[in-house]
Amino acid sequence: MAQSKNMQGAIYMAIAMAGFSCSDALSKSVIPTMNAGEIMFLRGFFTSILVFLLARHMGALRSWKVILQPMIALRIICEAISAATYITALGMMPIANASAILQALPLAVTLGAALFLKEPVGWRRWTAIVIGFVGVLIICRPGPDGFTTAALLVVGSMFATAARDLATRCVDKSVPSLMVTVCTAISISVLGALSIIPLGGWQPVTMTPLLHILMASILVLVGYQSIIQAMRTGEISFVAPFRYLSLIWSALLGLIFFGEIPDAWTAVGSAIVIASGLYTFYRESRRQAAERVAQESAPRVPA
Repeated sequence: MAQSKNMQGAIYMAIAMAGFSCSDALSKSVIPTMNAGEIMFLRGFFTSILVFLLARHMGALRSWKVILQPMIALRIICEAISAATYITALGMMPIANASAILQALPLAVTLGAALFLKEPVGWRRWTAIVIGFVGVLIICRPGPDGFTTAALLVVGSMFATAARDLATRCVDKSVPSLMVTVCTAISISVLGALSIIPLGGWQPVTMTPLLHILMASILVLVGYQSIIQAMRTGEISFVAPFRYLSLIWSALLGLIFFGEIPDAWTAVGSAIVIASGLYTFYRESRRQAAERVAQESAPRVPA
């Protein structure tokens, strides 16, 4: 029996989350031997080569002047901030905790779309957003001295990623997504190189960490391509919730390779964030369905 489009999309999304989670674990494994700038440079360098070859093969290359477009430039800046803060945080906290905070990304995107793109958001989704961020607070658990540096870095990474996604929506549709990815990867590599000295200087790279970075770059590319296929294959309302599989992947990888065991507060906060995100997806699908019905039932005006 042929698989339905939605199931195919769900499989692509599961592969994407596995790719991203394994890439994060590989990046975390090399943090003791190199700083965040060096990791960004090497991972961006390998990713740039892979994406450039793929884009050239698919005829997606365009003039490098596209990087001057404001939304593409903003996307690159946000991606760089997101990568730098998240990689730094991975060296300071369990990977499952960092992944759990990032699960609030759909809520942050919805919040940003309402505030900056003036997209309609009803009181139910506003409530879900507030509850979801309460879940983030539970995961972060600020003590008497406030939030930990690691938690603040991941929250900053989440909002930078949300800004990246919102900027992506505004990018000229004539620019292929692979060309945007090429520009982003090269820019992150350059910014990583520039930050190596401020973050402590270049550290000698042995073969094992280098292979880990190479594998992380390949898995990032697999993740990006799989998530594109997921969104193009299945209905977004069905496929998008499968992004929460990354939390399971991260927890397993943290336990197996780093001996990290998520505590009860992280589990409770994650459950709240995921429930809020799922409800947001549900309400968005209901809104889109209502809009389609309204458009289909609108009276036709003869030409």
